[in-house]
Amino acid sequence: MQRLAEQILSYAGGLPEGAPVSAKGLLHLGNRAAVDQALSRLVERGQLMRAGRGVYLRPISSRFGIRSPSVEQAVEALASQRGEVIVPSGAAAANTLGLTTQVPVRSVYLTSGRSRTMSLGKQVVELRHAPRWQLALANRPAGEAVRALAWLGPEKAEAALQTLKRRLPSTTFQELVAVAPQLPTWLARNVGKAAHG
Repeated sequence: MQRLAEQILSYAGGLPEGAPVSAKGLLHLGNRAAVDQALSRLVERGQLMRAGRGVYLRPISSRFGIRSPSVEQAVEALASQRGEVIVPSGAAAANTLGLTTQVPVRSVYLTSGRSRTMSLGKQVVELRHAPRWQLALANRPAGEAVRALAWLGPEKAEAALQTLKRRLPSTTFQELVAVAPQLPTWLARNVGKAAHG
């Protein structure tokens, strides 16, 4: 069993920071029950962190002690491992684009997968399932604008679109206009007004 734990640590050590480790990804080292047991022992010893159901992360050692991997890296790695689209929430996007001065207190991401939480040390990251239109243009600035507008809602969208039209490069704004047919009616109408009105 000790040898399997060492193999798992060696495998996790070869991954980039924040890359998740799952039991299914370790089946080349042993059977499922043995892998699960070794993962549990590694968590008990503090050599791995349980980030969520079936997801483990290697803690990062620095000269200041041991810390959790960065939220962004962990989320990005989880997205590529699971084949999901995971993007910052509309509140974070609105703050990034300067449409609100509110800074989100909690780490919330929108995902094409199921809703769940992920623990990174003391920090809890919430992954919320989102409709496909909110994930359009995933990590592009125009996609950020879509999520920010969805978060702001129908009442504030028109004013926000005028601000975005001034602030965003024209190519980015044109991307937003091009994706309008995928958006809900209220948002598509406001995007059309901002573009042509």
